[in-house]
Amino acid sequence: MTLFRYRAVVPATGEIRSGTAEGRDRDAVVEALRLAGLVTIEALPGSAAAPAAPRRTAASRKALPDMIGQLAVLLDAGLPLDRALAVTVDHVRDPALAAALRALREQVKGGLPLSRAMAASAVAFPAMAVALTEAGESSGHLGPCLARLATALERQEALRQTVRSALFYPAMLLAVAVGVILIMLLVVVPQFETVFADLGGALPPMTALVVGLSRFLRDDGLIAGAAAAILVVLAAFWLRRPALRLAFDRWVLTVPKLGRLVTEAETARFARTLGALVDGGVALPAALAIAARTLTNSHMATAVGRVVAGLHEGAGLAGPLAATGLFPPLALGFLRTGEETAQLGLMLGRLADVLDREVRTATERLIALLTPLLTVVLGVVVAGVIAAIMSAILGINDLALQ
Repeated sequence: MTLFRYRAVVPATGEIRSGTAEGRDRDAVVEALRLAGLVTIEALPGSAAAPAAPRRTAASRKALPDMIGQLAVLLDAGLPLDRALAVTVDHVRDPALAAALRALREQVKGGLPLSRAMAASAVAFPAMAVALTEAGESSGHLGPCLARLATALERQEALRQTVRSALFYPAMLLAVAVGVILIMLLVVVPQFETVFADLGGALPPMTALVVGLSRFLRDDGLIAGAAAAILVVLAAFWLRRPALRLAFDRWVLTVPKLGRLVTEAETARFARTLGALVDGGVALPAALAIAARTLTNSHMATAVGRVVAGLHEGAGLAGPLAATGLFPPLALGFLRTGEETAQLGLMLGRLADVLDREVRTATERLIALLTPLLTVVLGVVVAGVIAAIMSAILGINDLALQ
């Protein structure tokens, strides 16, 4: 009996479990995990001491699609796998990913399949990458599977960068607005406050409000800022609890406009991952369990996990997903068409393309609304501070004339 280290998905919840199991070989361990209700991601020979889970950095996530795409081209050109890995290393800019690729090459030269080497890599390859690579190795078409994987990862990253770039300008505008308001309250208002105090008399209500806010920020601003930071940290900590995170994610989906945008973005990522896995030859239950991990909304991931459990009992895909009430009607229509025509992977890919366009359009509309709104709010606040100061000055001038 050999001891294996495994990582597997709990279909009902999408939870990732790690541990050890004994078996004659890897297939026996995978079968035992399946009977236990788990979908295996990896099962590697090793000791009971499991290493810490690797993490993907932003740089490695951006460089990964290009690296896998280059590897696919080299394999399609007829190069052996170890030689293709060696050539690809020279074109990888991210140091961590290059080091991981060198380690992959050494393990492959030692006889380890590429999929298992990726699963044990120091750089966290997505579960989709491991599954598609394993499917390509099993079918003898590793190059096309890697090309499909590179395309899926590239489009996912492109959508992420598009949304991030669209949010950059409003974020900068908000930062400038907060900075201008703080300068007004901490620098400009105190200079006039001294003049008002020397002249005496009651200040206009609006002026008194601005002066009081300025004094509060100068006297207790650090304490208020520290309290706000503590609240943010506590909120982040509380959201790590599954029950609270589930309730929060459920609430997000009900927010007007935002809920629809989140649903479409999550569905697009889910559909692209599932389509790539199905086209790569991964069994639908395992593909669905892996695709569920790409859902950052835990409420949607939990619903998909229940669908995975139903697939093992012979249920279809479109019907159970429709029963969750979480996925857009457009997505359900594409799924039904894919099931009826036996072209599920193709229809999932087209669905992801359509939803990507919808998410880009919705994001652009949201930014087009937020930008003038932030500008107007900044103008109103600054104008209010100036008006408060000027009203007090004009009041002083009126008293002097009288």
